[in-house]
Amino acid sequence: MAENRILKPGRNCWNTNGVAKTGIIFDGHDYYRAFYQAAKQARRTILISGWQFDSDVKLLRAGDGHGDVSFLDFLKGLCVKNPLLRIYILAWDYHFIYSLGRERKQRLTFGHAHQNIFFHFDRQHAFAASQHQKFAVIDGAMSFAGGMDICAGRWDDRSHAAHNPLRVNNHGKGYEPYHDVQSYHTGPLSEKLAELFSENWLKATGHDLKLPRPAHETLWPDAEGVSIPARRAAISRTQARSLVRWKKSIKEIRRLYTDAILSAQNLIYIENQYFSSLSVYRALAKKMKSAASKLQIIIVIPKMDQTLLEKIYAGIAQKRILNSLKRKARRRGHRLGVYYPAAPSSGGKDVPVFVHSKLMLIDDRFLTVGSANTNNRSMGLDTELNVSWEGEAGGRHDGAVMRALNKIRTELLSEHTGISDQKGMQMLSRTEGLVDYLETIADKPQSRLRRHKMRRPFFISRWLRALKLDRIIIDPERAIIDENILDAASINRKSTVRRIINFVKIWRRPEGSRKGREPKKE
Repeated sequence: MAENRILKPGRNCWNTNGVAKTGIIFDGHDYYRAFYQAAKQARRTILISGWQFDSDVKLLRAGDGHGDVSFLDFLKGLCVKNPLLRIYILAWDYHFIYSLGRERKQRLTFGHAHQNIFFHFDRQHAFAASQHQKFAVIDGAMSFAGGMDICAGRWDDRSHAAHNPLRVNNHGKGYEPYHDVQSYHTGPLSEKLAELFSENWLKATGHDLKLPRPAHETLWPDAEGVSIPARRAAISRTQARSLVRWKKSIKEIRRLYTDAILSAQNLIYIENQYFSSLSVYRALAKKMKSAASKLQIIIVIPKMDQTLLEKIYAGIAQKRILNSLKRKARRRGHRLGVYYPAAPSSGGKDVPVFVHSKLMLIDDRFLTVGSANTNNRSMGLDTELNVSWEGEAGGRHDGAVMRALNKIRTELLSEHTGISDQKGMQMLSRTEGLVDYLETIADKPQSRLRRHKMRRPFFISRWLRALKLDRIIIDPERAIIDENILDAASINRKSTVRRIINFVKIWRRPEGSRKGREPKKE
């Protein structure tokens, strides 16, 4: 059966590692509380990597039965109580275009909070790339990884109410409902994530972390969500080839998505903030063409992105890709449903739930969760991290894993649709006829699930609409400068000449590639 496995170390994952406890946490309320409980047990080290942090984001709120507990005050209190504890925080050194949405002087705010808290901005990436990995490791023994940053505007509970007095940012201003997913782990996989953090810290700071040996006696905190009775889980990465410290290209996540999609027999379920990856599009198109049976394909994305660049980007690439997939699905007899969740409000107008999760599930036997969006950047340019589990019918432990993955899918669909009765949950847990059932639900006014109509903004000009997908500079899969320079140094002379010409063409393009413009990425 091993040859039928999706996960293949060295190809689509860095490695597979043992896990003692592992599973999924839904949404910020439960993740922030789980992080708080796990970090309270820290003896020697807490390692945190992220795209964005805010010092005063609340980990606990009044609804948790505690007073408000803010992130940096909590970490500082841990260091005061335990002088042996060291906390390392690695954050992306963001582009200036994000400065309005970022906390200022973070190096001073975090760095001067306590002598045992070490904060550093990571700028060691390919041109226009971001550090997008979101994970935390406690004592090398407990860890979290997924799509969630500890920053303002990300907290929400699973009800995703249209209006929630606890869902406010650091200035007390409310924001829209927000959905995300995070994974948790104990055991050797956490040790491997600590190793990855150490490598990233060395590249970013030039200093080697001398971490103590992992703790072995750990008490996993009570966490909401779904546990996965797996013995092993896999780590997959994205990293662009770069002139900075000569980083090599890693595209494990891209191969992981392609291999998993091509292995599908009945069901492909995707939740993501974006859907513009050409490699994912091609894998889906190829699978629909070659599938022996009719597929159920479900894609859950936000109704609309948050910034002007994202609206343009979603209006062009995402609309083209999804409409093309719908045509292919109809032609081949597959069922494809594209949706967004929304919360009904007292005013009669739906409030869309912003989908930030990055998750793909295949046939209830494979699941990957992480930081990688289904866009081009996450498949080749940005620095990303995913964790995956796999079960297979007939395996000694795989049946239990598959039942857990089915439960995760059912829980997610229950959250998005608002269905929680026994009969409805049974329908959501099925594979056969699932898209037809969701289409029926989406047509009901009282439902939380809505069909995604994929309208593009009216202000997109003709020349923007004429751009080809692989030329959208705000969502490249390759480093605009670094990889072209490195490719130009190829020992193949014909290849060298061709790549130098391509590099010059890129620099002559008028779309703004020389300025390294990029969409807001969370």
